[in-house]
Amino acid sequence: MQNTSFHSAGQALRAFAAGLALLLLAACDLTVTNLTPATVPQNPSHIYTITASFTPKTSNVLPESIQPRIIIDGQSFNMTRSAAAANVWEFDYQIPPGRTSASYYFICEFAVKSGDGSAPRDTYTELQTLSINARYVLRAEASRAPIGARVNIVGAGFTPQDVIYLNGQPTRTVYESPAALSFFVPSVMVGASYQLSVNGPAGTLSAGTFRVDPAGIEVFPSSLTMKSGEVQQLTFNISTPAPVGGLLIEVTTDIPESVIMPEVIVPAGLTSASVNVTGGKPGAGSLFYKTSAGESAVSVTVEAK
Repeated sequence: MQNTSFHSAGQALRAFAAGLALLLLAACDLTVTNLTPATVPQNPSHIYTITASFTPKTSNVLPESIQPRIIIDGQSFNMTRSAAAANVWEFDYQIPPGRTSASYYFICEFAVKSGDGSAPRDTYTELQTLSINARYVLRAEASRAPIGARVNIVGAGFTPQDVIYLNGQPTRTVYESPAALSFFVPSVMVGASYQLSVNGPAGTLSAGTFRVDPAGIEVFPSSLTMKSGEVQQLTFNISTPAPVGGLLIEVTTDIPESVIMPEVIVPAGLTSASVNVTGGKPGAGSLFYKTSAGESAVSVTVEAK
């Protein structure tokens, strides 16, 4: 019994050694390189392309015999030769919504020249992992704009709690959808570049750099005198057409109970916006508005009826 056991162990060892030798030979003949990023952005169709190159290392490999397969989630699929490059193969795999990763590896069967014929070979890779990023920034739709301009940022995984920051300074942020946010360029030093970021409960995302350009503003009339309940028009003129999304002009006052007026936004492509100012309680003070050159003001006097 003991001799039989040793004999069986010897056979198993020889079989293992033979298999290992064939695997090493296969590895010497063909190189498999995974070209798929370890992390990919989530997309609405939940279909992801997994790509790899299967490159012969010697002239002994018969190119027409190369047959790559991918083993993913325990299933085997044939890969398709890519039109983009030689020796590159790909496979489209749909990952169910809610999944954040998938594990896979490649197997490749091929043949090598052997005497007057050919001999089969195969090789395989280590286990790979594809991770899906459900929250990311694709880009800001503009890389520069003046103070007050509305700028969109597109990506995925945004929430109503997200705030866009300019060099650590929070901006007035508008939640558009899980794929879009927008912000109004705050009053900062013009002619400088700033780091954009999206901050929220799910973490911080970099959105690249952003440059703030100058934009002059003129207001007509330069002063208002009215009675309580009276309405007068105030017109804001800018030097260049407002960018996509419009231009917000930040207006504040030191007599909030005396002045009633809406938000001032110059529509995209236009150079002026007019708003109605209504007199409130009697008082005297100013309307302050920000320009690239600094802060200017319109004096306001509200008298009793």
